[in-house]
Amino acid sequence: MKIALIAHDRKKDNLVQIAIAYQHIFAEHDLFATGTTGLRISEATGLPVTRFRSGPLGGDQQIGAMIANNEMDMVFFFRDPLTAQPHEPDVTALVRLCDLYSVPLATNMGTAEILLKGLEEGLVDWRLIQERRE
Repeated sequence: MKIALIAHDRKKDNLVQIAIAYQHIFAEHDLFATGTTGLRISEATGLPVTRFRSGPLGGDQQIGAMIANNEMDMVFFFRDPLTAQPHEPDVTALVRLCDLYSVPLATNMGTAEILLKGLEEGLVDWRLIQERRE
C-alpha cells in the first residue's frame, strides 16, 4: 500500500512516535510524506520515505493529487486543531479528497493505531472490499 504521512508542527512528535512503534508495519509499505515530517520519520526509523514539499509550500496538494489519481491508499494526517494554519484551504481539500475517494484517514493517534492494527491483521484492504461490492 501507498501511505501518506503528514503532521502539523505541534503533532510531528506524535506521528514520529507512531512510526517508531509500528515500524514493522510501515516497513511493508511505500511511504510518502511532506517535507520535514518525512525527514523526521526517516531519521527516526531508517525507513525510506518519498518526500514532497512542506505542507504550506504545496506538499498537501501533491499528496492530494495522488489521492485524486487513485495512487494513495491511506493517509495519516495528524492535524493541530488548536493552531490556525496558513494553508488551511489545502488541509481542507486534502481531507475532502480522502472522503470523496474513500481513502482511510487517521487524524490522531487513536485512529492511526486502529488502522495500523487492521493493516497488521490484513483487515484493511478497502480497495478489494470496494471491488467486491461492484
